[in-house]
Amino acid sequence: MNVEELVRDTLREQAAEQSPAGPGFADRVLAVRRRRRTRRLAFVAAATAAVVAVAVAVPLLDSGKRDVRPSGVVQRDGITGHPDQSPPRDLIAAGQAALAAYYTWRTVPQTDDRGIGVRTYRLLDPGTGRYVKDSRWSFVAVAPGLRTAAVLEQTLPVRRIGLLDLATRKVERWIPVEHGVGALAFSYDGTRLLATTYDENPDRRAKVQNAKGGWDWGPTFAASSRTGFYDFDLASGKGTWTGVASDRNDLSRGDFSYSRTGDQVYAQVIGERDGMQQYYGLDGTRIAAPADEKYLRADVAARLSPNGRLAALGLTKEVAPGKSYSSIRDPRTGKEITKVRGGQLLAWADDRRLIAWERVTGLDEPYRGRLVLVTIGSDKIVPLSGVEKELYDELKAWQPVFARR
Repeated sequence: MNVEELVRDTLREQAAEQSPAGPGFADRVLAVRRRRRTRRLAFVAAATAAVVAVAVAVPLLDSGKRDVRPSGVVQRDGITGHPDQSPPRDLIAAGQAALAAYYTWRTVPQTDDRGIGVRTYRLLDPGTGRYVKDSRWSFVAVAPGLRTAAVLEQTLPVRRIGLLDLATRKVERWIPVEHGVGALAFSYDGTRLLATTYDENPDRRAKVQNAKGGWDWGPTFAASSRTGFYDFDLASGKGTWTGVASDRNDLSRGDFSYSRTGDQVYAQVIGERDGMQQYYGLDGTRIAAPADEKYLRADVAARLSPNGRLAALGLTKEVAPGKSYSSIRDPRTGKEITKVRGGQLLAWADDRRLIAWERVTGLDEPYRGRLVLVTIGSDKIVPLSGVEKELYDELKAWQPVFARR
């Protein structure tokens, strides 16, 4: 199917089924990348990144000029949102995507200028639909279906993996490991678990100078201590470890994730562009990306649509006051099909709607964002969370964890 046919199908679906509407804002990515670029120039003289700015007309069915800022609960057409809550206390979901958990960071100092980043999680209670704090875990991945989470205890790297029942909050099974684990990811179908192994804690922090001349905690950009990965079959609990040697292009936290099919794994790497990724076979051999993932970016979490026909890419256009667009592309050719509202695409709700971060402030104002639902072919958005209370900072903001329900 060519690009024109994909566009035609998408717009036909949009015309046939009216999408929900809501207010608008624009993206968290520019501020993050500017900070990352400054830190890389100061601490790592290789790897600068640039945001691609492409001023292209966006094909839209609705201008969205009536966007307003609502409050209260949004609950219709499979959408549940709480535009008055940030961080959220109650379920946020749309279509097949649900906010399964979220976490915040704090830094535990080890010396005057070195520390460890520690996550504090709030996990969705499927019975009450509320997010409950659970400080036992240093890392959490939630399986499709929202019933089970894979968890790692404090402090990384750990020597066992827990499978947590989200309803009872009890660990149903422990999987012992010989190599220390620092990250987890489920396969798309939820039948397998990928565990990235490290020799040291991948969340090391260092004091970095901020824009005001003071000092904040930030990534160390130290050499990666990643050693490889485990690939577990959850039904049997059996898995194998594969060693993968790290090099200067690997991030300090270079967690592996499965490809859509689960036949390969990939991790983000430092390169000439943001979001570059390196793929490996399950035997640890470096390989080219699969044909339908060649043009994806490791820093855009939404990746492929459920039917695999569309690829969510990065920010391409930001319009004052506080309005942004990201690219939707053909995953096999890399050609842009259209643009969709939202600055950072996080998860597909279905084959034409996505959950995204979008800012509420103008481009000349400090960044504040919220979660929104965006639709291909429409300029309208539906707010799902409240506006962040503080100016955005990667290590201070709440970070969403999505899973398919």
